[in-house]
Formats: sequence, C-alpha cells, structure tokens
Amino acid sequence: MPVRVSGDRTVPVVTIDRPDKLNALDYPTIDALRTHLDELPRTDGVRAIILTGAGDRAFSAGADIPDLAGSVARGSAAALREIVARGHALTRAVETCPVPVIVAVNGLAYGGGCEITEAAPLALAAEHATFAKPEITLGFPPPFGGSQRLPRHVGRKRGLEMILTGDPITADRAAEIGLVNRVVAGEDLLPAARELAERIVRHADTAVAACLAAVTRGINVPIDEGLGIEAAWFASTVGTPGVRAGLDRFLGRRREAS
Repeated sequence: MPVRVSGDRTVPVVTIDRPDKLNALDYPTIDALRTHLDELPRTDGVRAIILTGAGDRAFSAGADIPDLAGSVARGSAAALREIVARGHALTRAVETCPVPVIVAVNGLAYGGGCEITEAAPLALAAEHATFAKPEITLGFPPPFGGSQRLPRHVGRKRGLEMILTGDPITADRAAEIGLVNRVVAGEDLLPAARELAERIVRHADTAVAACLAAVTRGINVPIDEGLGIEAAWFASTVGTPGVRAGLDRFLGRRREAS
C-alpha cells in the first residue's frame, strides 16, 4: 500500500510510503490519503493526525510525473479531472479535516508535497527539509491549490518568488516566512509532532474542532463575515461537557484561592 497508518489510537501517524519514488503522489497514493483523512476522524478516539513521509529524504516530491504526463496527453478535460480535481480534493481534505493534521516534513517537500504543507493547519520540519514550487519548470502553475494558499500564508511577493522561480528554500526560511511552525532536528521530528499533538488533545474535542473550523472558514472572508463564523462556532460549544468542565475547573481554582 502506498500509505500506511501506525501509532496510537488517539494520534495516528499517516505515512506516505513510496520512499523509492521520493514519496511521489501518484493517483493511488492521493486517493489513499483522502480515504484515510476521511475515515480516521470518524474513528472513535482519534483526536489528531500526524502526516509524514517514509525515510529521511523526502516528505513528498510532489505529483508523480508519469501519471501527470498521461493525463496531460489526454487533453485539458482529463488533466483537470485527474490532476486538478484530485489534487484540490486532497489539499481540501487536509485543510478542512475536523481534527488537527500536523505535517511532519522529513525531507524535501516539492510541488504537491509543499501544497499539502500549505493546506495543513500545523507543520514541523526537519533541519534538512527543503521546500519548492517547481511546477513552472514543467510549464504550468501549481495545480493542488498552491497558487492560492501559499501567497495567502506567506505574502504575495514571497509566494510569487517561490512560484515564479521554482527555486527551493531551506527549512529555516520556511519557518521564517510562516510556511511551517518550527524546525527541529531530524531525529526529533516525530517526537516533536507528538508533543504538539498532546498539547492540543488535552483540550475538549468540541473546542478543538470549533477553533479549527472557525479559523479555516474565516481566514479568507471579510472580518464581519468572519466574526459571524466565530460567533456561530462559539454558540455550538455552549452547553457541551467541555465548556462545563472548563468553567468548573476555573471556578474551583478561584474558590480554592479564596
């Protein structure tokens, strides 16, 4: 299988498992990733997902070129259906997953690998990781959402420099511009991702899901619309066990302090 799932029930690790191909995203791999991202959040007990690549050379080198070339040869309709629609569905699945997806970039993240990183709410990178948008060298713009997400996250000029040159950047530069949260030593990558997940899953699942949805849905709309989204998600948590437990803990500490 091109994708495997391991780890504990609360925070499973999803691994792109094609190290001999630099974890390139052929169509079966994309489809398998989408299946896991759909099914795991609906599995009882799953609170966060770590997404990484097999080996230490690559998170993912991006779209599998033979697959891509075959779709292009069949014309624009086939290319849109087989490449763009499939890539958009994958990155949207990462972006809108109801539990946090933490990408652990264990090597190069090029093309679609970089676009998955852009779509993820959280990302850590190994010191030796590199990031690039090489689609322009093949004659087309990023097809998995990268032309839209990257400039939104890192700024128009920084995004366009990566998209128009195709040149790679280091992990430190990726952290500097906000593409990843932070950089860690290679051997510390998965432990750091697990530690980050643990800091999140200690909170109520309803609160985590509401925060994720409010930010993801609100970030690209006008502020007034975003405030409405925030209000709706706040209202959805009122009366949940997580709110009652949180308020009880706070009020209990105040009573003890007095």
